[in-house]
Amino acid sequence: MRTIDGRQYASRADLIERSGYSDATLRNLWADREANGHPAARREGRTLYWELREWEAWFAAYQRSQSGVDRSGNPDEELPPADQARVLGIDVSAISHYRENPPPGWPAPVRVEELPSGRVREYRTRRQLWAYADSNPMSRSRAGVAGRKPAKGPDPRITLAAEVLAAEPDRKAGEVAAALAERHGGGLSTWKRIVTAARKQT
Repeated sequence: MRTIDGRQYASRADLIERSGYSDATLRNLWADREANGHPAARREGRTLYWELREWEAWFAAYQRSQSGVDRSGNPDEELPPADQARVLGIDVSAISHYRENPPPGWPAPVRVEELPSGRVREYRTRRQLWAYADSNPMSRSRAGVAGRKPAKGPDPRITLAAEVLAAEPDRKAGEVAAALAERHGGGLSTWKRIVTAARKQT
């Protein structure tokens, strides 16, 4: 964090700390700034900075638009299954199902509590759940299970994939997915689904 011309500016590292979003997610949001209205940046040396009040106002509006996922609360609070379900906007039975059949990218628990009945209760943080929702396009389609509407707005990763496909139309989908995963982070299987979605739009 630094002060420039009397105003407070934040680097991407600062925004990761404040928002709970991953580096890859914030980079994707910045890459899709023409579509999502992301505030402009100011470059100081090799680092980009964003005027903090402007960015936080934009970020609050962006969170509201992602109506399938609850983005409020302490990113590092450890949540039991019922609260995990509320964050993701899905039924708690889905969380129980994930223990035996986890979807791609489902995070490992940060803590496991053994109950008197002999069963276990798995805890995950909001930060983990937000990262999962951001990295797994299929999680958006499940958002309506608990009565919420799926998240609105274009997925910036699909835009990135479409740009690569347009620039290199002869490149195999698997190669494009591997390149995007290496460049932006996330699992290869996730990027393969994103590339498939991008191809359907072209």
